Amino acid sequence: MSGLKGVLLMAYGTPEDLSDVGPYYREILGGREPSPEAVAALTERYQAVGGSTPLLQITRSVAALLEERLNRDGGAAGWRVYVGMKHWHPFIAEAVDRIVADDVDELVALPMAPHYSRMSIAGYRDALEHSLRSAASSIPVRFVESWHANPVFTALIARRIEEGLRGFDTPTDAEVLFTAHSLPARIVDEGDPYPRELAESAAAVADAVGLGSWRIAYQSAAKTGTPWLGPDILESIEQLAGEGRRDVLVVPFGFVCDHLEILFDIDVAAMRTAADHGVRSARIEMPNDSPDFVEALLDLVTTGAGGRTVLLRG
Repeated sequence: MSGLKGVLLMAYGTPEDLSDVGPYYREILGGREPSPEAVAALTERYQAVGGSTPLLQITRSVAALLEERLNRDGGAAGWRVYVGMKHWHPFIAEAVDRIVADDVDELVALPMAPHYSRMSIAGYRDALEHSLRSAASSIPVRFVESWHANPVFTALIARRIEEGLRGFDTPTDAEVLFTAHSLPARIVDEGDPYPRELAESAAAVADAVGLGSWRIAYQSAAKTGTPWLGPDILESIEQLAGEGRRDVLVVPFGFVCDHLEILFDIDVAAMRTAADHGVRSARIEMPNDSPDFVEALLDLVTTGAGGRTVLLRG
């Protein structure tokens, strides 16, 4: 027994430059070839945000800060924090190879998304279990499949909202619009807990802030020809404008760092729609690699507060 404990932070993945967009898209589609038009559209979105996003750099920074924080108190065990991506390098399988090579005794696996859905978080679990089997590893794993109710995370988002509202002339008149990634609407009939978890955590944050008015919208739906969860954020902004609301604070609490769904879908597309409808709009600062976000992850890893875990073995 090495006495070494591990944490695996898992995120979606992002192309490192524009030449990676096509292969990245193919990976998302499970090896199927995307159409040239689809690749061109995604490439254009990455071009609009400078050619790439800081998702990987931020996740690695969070990992380094969390590792330092976990080891700060010393002790015999020791912690090491790893990074694995679901759809790009370093893949989850690459991280598992390092975990096995380091002879980690036990592992906490933590997707960098607070709310559970079988269509999102279950994919991380599947990739992890497949990688553990391929590595012939029997490391005990505590997989944190949901952590939207973690009190440190709730307080973090509440503080971000309070800071964001201070940017408006009349903060009490601003509408708070919570957003998360849309998913196919059929998950509701399948009993998926995703919409319920979003409603629960939005209500908890709103209560912590003391918000009088707020609502939830979805963003970043794919164009598949089938219904996705709504209302879409652009529709919600248009509705707010029609109601005479002129100040909107966007709170993408379904995400934890700056990547394409924030830098383009919010900062470009949503803000453009708001401006076109005479709405003054801003968004909260994302958790990214801030000290309070690292403390939230520390709390999840060490106490499990507000998290729902599944025990796995390789």
